[in-house]
Amino acid sequence: MKAILTLVAALLLIAASASMLYTVDEADQAIIVQFGQPIGGVITEPGLKVKLPWQTVRYFDKRLLVWDGDVTQIPTLGREFILVDTTARWRISEPLLFLTSVRDEAGARTRLDDIIDSVVRDMVSSTELEEIVRSKDWEVNVEDLEDPTLADRSDVNLEMQPKLGRELLEQEILTRARASMPALGIELDDVRIKRVNYINSVRQQVEQRMIAERQSIAERFRSEGRGRSQEILGNMERDLRRIRSVAAREAEEIRGNADAEATRIYGVAFNADPEFFSFFRTLESYQALGANSTLMLRADSDFFRYLEQSQGPEYSHLP
Repeated sequence: MKAILTLVAALLLIAASASMLYTVDEADQAIIVQFGQPIGGVITEPGLKVKLPWQTVRYFDKRLLVWDGDVTQIPTLGREFILVDTTARWRISEPLLFLTSVRDEAGARTRLDDIIDSVVRDMVSSTELEEIVRSKDWEVNVEDLEDPTLADRSDVNLEMQPKLGRELLEQEILTRARASMPALGIELDDVRIKRVNYINSVRQQVEQRMIAERQSIAERFRSEGRGRSQEILGNMERDLRRIRSVAAREAEEIRGNADAEATRIYGVAFNADPEFFSFFRTLESYQALGANSTLMLRADSDFFRYLEQSQGPEYSHLP
């Protein structure tokens, strides 16, 4: 009987110890809650702790937490409807106040939705689109643009210097949103605009305008290319005519020099033996006759006499 009582006492002691002991992680901070009310201060030191069995422990993260807002449709000051996607980082700075005001992280995110979304909407609706997408130090030299047509656009002023810019706009949103955080036990570290885009209807119009602009630029490039092509072809044709003219002139000079040299050679040959040269020229003229031509010669012609002499003495009796 005594052993059973000892075993029961040991089990009760173990159960009581399990309900009385708890641990605090390095990344957490804890608050003891008794009957729905916080007891004592915030426990920030990690390690094994002791509490009463009827008390509970609420843990709160000490690290930076991420808040992501919903993509919101907001009109800018210039009435351009855009989609704004924001994010923020925050931490629980006052766990006791956090517990009594929002109770947990889910409640905190709901309050952050209301506060940050409201501030973002107010800031974006009172700001020009250029201020939202550009930086404070953003500058454009219109003279250095590769596409000169951009300087003629009427829907945007490329030379306008932003008054705030994206960085200062985010800083102003953070400052305004921080004003509501102390009452919630939250410290807001920063707020960023992740993405800015047009709504679908406006986006299609912008895309069509961009396509038209690109087509216009492409057509301008093609026109410049055709003009350059005609210029190159014209220069090529001019150079070709010049080369042909020079070649024709040189060919005529070569032919003229050759004819002069041939005439000189003929003259030298004629002066060496005028009679033979005359005979040779006569033979050359006979070569122009066809194969079936009949040549009528007089018996007293020089050519006939030459043929007679070349045939030998047996033909000498011919009249």
